[in-house]
This record gives sequence, structure tokens and C-alpha cells, in this order.
Amino acid sequence: MPGDMDTPNIRPFLDMIAVAELGRALIAKSDNGYNVLVGSTPAAPKLFRSYADHPRQLVLIRAGLSSTAAGRYQVLARWYDIYRRQLGLTDFGPVAQDRIAVQQIRERLALQLIAAGRFDEAVSRVRNIWASLPGAGYGQNEHSLDYLRGIYVQAGGVLA
Repeated sequence: MPGDMDTPNIRPFLDMIAVAELGRALIAKSDNGYNVLVGSTPAAPKLFRSYADHPRQLVLIRAGLSSTAAGRYQVLARWYDIYRRQLGLTDFGPVAQDRIAVQQIRERLALQLIAAGRFDEAVSRVRNIWASLPGAGYGQNEHSLDYLRGIYVQAGGVLA
């Protein structure tokens, strides 16, 4: 819900996810990460131009692995379609992407943990959503909890 963006610590938590998924350099070379396609690197950013809809581009990551992930939180096209209907979204712009991420966090019962500064528990609850979180288990680069905690605190997040 729109008011969830006022939840204490939610913005630093979202910033942490974006840095984990995309990296600071790629965020800096894009529209704060909101227009990034999966497979992008700082040296070769792949950016989409329109927020009218999810870009729906199937990108080959490596042999046997393709993805439609896009945006600041690397949302798959199929999930965007579900959340678009559920949340009444009209586009794939920054506000819509933030609302999707917060809804995913809410569905994992982590919103109150984030508000209370219980960072480690919150990350554990949402790790299956974002491949870059520790314990995600998708065979991609997972960041350490210490590294992510540092990003969160640097972004203004408060730990319990």
C-alpha cells in the first residue's frame, strides 16, 4: 500500500536490495536502477526506455539461464503482471516498482521486522525473492549479510 513507503527503515531496505541486485556503479549509470535489464554491467549497461509496461525482454544470462528480470528490484515479467492487477498499477515506473517490492516484503511478513530494525531476520524472510541475498540458493552471486547490513546502515537504516 502507498502508506507502506512511510514504514520506518523501508527506504534503506529497498536501497540495500537495489545495491545487492545491481551494484552502485550500475545504479549510477541508470535512472537509479529503475530502467536496468538483467545482465547489465557498469561497463555494458542494458537499459530500457519506457516505463509504460514491463520491458518483457528475455535475456540470456548464461547457457541454460534466461530471465525477464528488469528494474531496480529485478522483477520478472510474470510477477509484474500479477502485481499490476493486484495493486492496480498503470505502469512499470519507479513508484510501481517500489510498490511491488514492498508488497513482496509484506507477503513474506518482513515489513514489521524492517520497521523494528530486525534486519537479519527480514533478509532471511525475503531471501528467496532476490538472488543476491545470502541463502537465496539460485546459484548466483550472493552477498554477505555483513556487506548488506553496511549498505542498509549507510542508507539510513536503523538496527535493533
